[in-house]
Amino acid sequence: MKRIFTSIILLLLISGVAKTQSIYQPYNYQFYQKLNEDVYSTKTRVHSSLKPFMVDDSLLKVHYDSLMNLNDLKGRFFNEHQIDVKSSNSTFYADLLPDFNLSRDFSGKKNTNFGTLGIQLGGTFGKNFSYNVAGYENRAVLPNYLQTYVNQVGIAPGQAYAGIYGNEYRWSYITANVSYTPIKFLNISAGRDKTFVGDGYRSLLLSDYASPYPFFKLTATLGNVRYMAMWTYFDDPLSVKVDNGDRKKFGVFHYLDWNVSNRLSLGFFDAVIWAAKDDLGHKRGFDFTYINPVIFLRPVEASNGSPDNALIGFTAKYKLTDGITAYGQFSLDEFESSSFFSSKGSSRNKYGFQLGVRGANLFNVKGLNYLLETNNVKPYTYSERSSVINYTENGEPIGHPWGANFREVVGLLNYSYKRFDFSGELDYGHYGLDMNGLNYGKDPFQGYRDPARLYGNYTGQGLTTNMVYLEGKVAYLINPKYNLRFELGGLVRREKNSQFNDKTSMLTFGIRSSFRAIYNDLARYKAN
Repeated sequence: MKRIFTSIILLLLISGVAKTQSIYQPYNYQFYQKLNEDVYSTKTRVHSSLKPFMVDDSLLKVHYDSLMNLNDLKGRFFNEHQIDVKSSNSTFYADLLPDFNLSRDFSGKKNTNFGTLGIQLGGTFGKNFSYNVAGYENRAVLPNYLQTYVNQVGIAPGQAYAGIYGNEYRWSYITANVSYTPIKFLNISAGRDKTFVGDGYRSLLLSDYASPYPFFKLTATLGNVRYMAMWTYFDDPLSVKVDNGDRKKFGVFHYLDWNVSNRLSLGFFDAVIWAAKDDLGHKRGFDFTYINPVIFLRPVEASNGSPDNALIGFTAKYKLTDGITAYGQFSLDEFESSSFFSSKGSSRNKYGFQLGVRGANLFNVKGLNYLLETNNVKPYTYSERSSVINYTENGEPIGHPWGANFREVVGLLNYSYKRFDFSGELDYGHYGLDMNGLNYGKDPFQGYRDPARLYGNYTGQGLTTNMVYLEGKVAYLINPKYNLRFELGGLVRREKNSQFNDKTSMLTFGIRSSFRAIYNDLARYKAN
């Protein structure tokens, strides 16, 4: 088996040689979509499905530099880092990152706010080494639906543990990344951050939603193939305790992205999660057999009796034109072969799929980018026999943020003109929450050994819930180097089932900065 997969990888890699770069740009959908025109052009073969990008890639550099160097306003305040030092062999920058907004939750009849003071610093040594560190101290009075989420999970969405001080939540958020390119086709990076796999807004394989985590990553790029092997260390505060602290677990992830042609790309993904200690407190630690970088080998072995959690997946994209790219994903957590292609609805058939289209310059309008996507995840996907090896990090999913047992349709529209950015999102979700003490498959922390039913499962079972989310924003960019901007936004959200009808209507205004992604389009995965 090992020889077969090694031979496949080598066969793909000999297609050519391209240089892997080392300048890191934190991933944020709202910023990355501005690169759509180049990334999804039929004239290029950008490895678009593995993020963050190294933006000094020759295919992206010109467009990226134009976004970072706007010349319509003069002066250091509008165009440069606050501290920016360059020498013949190194660079250094540092910025203070204010992020403050005031908002009114009209449905909850209360004023809310979000306040952050952050700092980032980074730089390069020579042509092969770069680093980036960012830290934030946060405090917020949250709208009711986010307050419910934090009370249930204990985590500020996608960031860190949130302590409660009166009606206010406080938390710290830190990321760090060190990147080194010792030879032209290999990049080595390590730190505390997130990785995103896919071409969509969501990822069913590995998303940027959950809190940042320690990682070590190898990325090889040879011609039309990019291959990632990553090892991670996760925190699990919601699993059954075996000592006084949070449970810990390890993960290994492999992803191979193959640009078959300028139009067609295929991707192959696998992941294995295992506990640092089992439920009886027996220490295992890091399993050095998982150092093996061969894709699919360990999940195949895991399916033959390993106690660990294995997940495999596939991605694909096809550029229909320069303005239209179709893409998709398929994630397979577990399946029962005897009923997989039947209508039995086995609780062991755990999988999800994504289909979408995206592109640039809609209706030939320069800077008008769009995305339309549907995500479907079957009940009990991402859950496991033991809760500590479920597909989560720090109390939140590392796949789709909604957990499982849902259908979603999301549309995004973005338009940029000089320093103005306009964005809109419409999201519809249909899902089922647990009820009457039974596990209907949405909460990944509930072990799938105790489902509400073994057969007859369907998406939306349990407390059937529908959610509609509508958000619009307009921003004026003050400084592109650290994304400093004035931002005005409005949000309407409704989550309804037979037990509750939650409504949120908000208007927000503030000064924002940094490239970190903050998600508000959440659907709870725990019942009240």
